[in-house]
Amino acid sequence: RKGDIHAIIGPNGAGKSTYFNLITGYHQATSGKVLFKGNEITHLPAFRRCKYGITRSFQITSIFPKFTVYESVLMGLLSHRGVTLNFFSASKKFFKEEVYRILEDVGLADQADTLGDSISHGDKKRLELGITLGTEPELLLLDEPTCGMSPEETESTMVFIRKLAEEKGLTVLFTEHDMSVVFGIAKRISVLHQGTLIADGTPQEVRASEEVQKVYLGGTV
Repeated sequence: RKGDIHAIIGPNGAGKSTYFNLITGYHQATSGKVLFKGNEITHLPAFRRCKYGITRSFQITSIFPKFTVYESVLMGLLSHRGVTLNFFSASKKFFKEEVYRILEDVGLADQADTLGDSISHGDKKRLELGITLGTEPELLLLDEPTCGMSPEETESTMVFIRKLAEEKGLTVLFTEHDMSVVFGIAKRISVLHQGTLIADGTPQEVRASEEVQKVYLGGTV
């Protein structure tokens, strides 16, 4: 639903990445259907799904290291708008207001002229989010959004994800191994184990599930 923050959790090998790949079109489904806003997108390639409003960020940060922070966000925006790179230089001024609005959202406006490979790991994750926001998503899939971050960076990223959902109405679907993050921001949680959905509900319902606790080595979630 619009504005929801939904976590997908499970042990390694549970099927989380496969699930993301099926939604985004990086893997093709062998059975069943993928629906988005009432439209079947099962056989659409990844780039067409992006046009529909489905965008993904990856666990391993994917940015343009030799471009500035400003240029990197501009690249995402131009790609979504269908503007060719022949007009890249001219676009720097034409889309300036939109790019800076995104940079303000992700807290990187003061590093607009810094090269992507010169910023911190946490800022690279924020930059990747900025690039994805340039594609104007409605459904944002985040793969381990706080992976490798310091506690301070993790907290600020959690605040930012809430802001995206609450203020921009984005639906956020994310995977995460840090349970403090999952239970700190998710409105709903789905638990996968060996490719099977074993629990789905509010954080309170999932925390109380005996089957979920068994999957996590008999401990509490």
